[in-house]
Amino acid sequence: MNKKRYNDLVQNHMPKPGKMYNAMKAFIVGGSVGVIGQLLIDVFTKWLDIPEKEANTYMIIVLVFFASLFTAMGFFDNFVSWARAGLIVPITGFAHAMTSASLEYKREGLITGIGSNIFKISGSVILYGVVAAYVFGIIRYLLFGG
Repeated sequence: MNKKRYNDLVQNHMPKPGKMYNAMKAFIVGGSVGVIGQLLIDVFTKWLDIPEKEANTYMIIVLVFFASLFTAMGFFDNFVSWARAGLIVPITGFAHAMTSASLEYKREGLITGIGSNIFKISGSVILYGVVAAYVFGIIRYLLFGG
């Protein structure tokens, strides 16, 4: 059996990804992260009398903290691989990427390990986020003025 025929057989027998199932799972998990974020904002504003603008910042801090903590404890990786985009797209995915890179390179030291490699996974997200912000800012300026 030649290599091409073997690869064709393997592709035919591999399980097909359930795209609709994965999309619904990501929608539900991502929506749950949004609900948790809104509940945190409500707790901060109603029970702790924090202004809503500050409560938004505190909510992000809490979500990033717990995503980083759960990544360091080792069970967030399994949840991310199950939930996929539902946890990668929100701010929890960014925190997970940063913490994972930090944990992976901590043996090499603070400067050459963590400092050099912390943005390996999430650096492209920051780069393209900044570029997109500039591009859309220029488009908005050209269309609607200052």
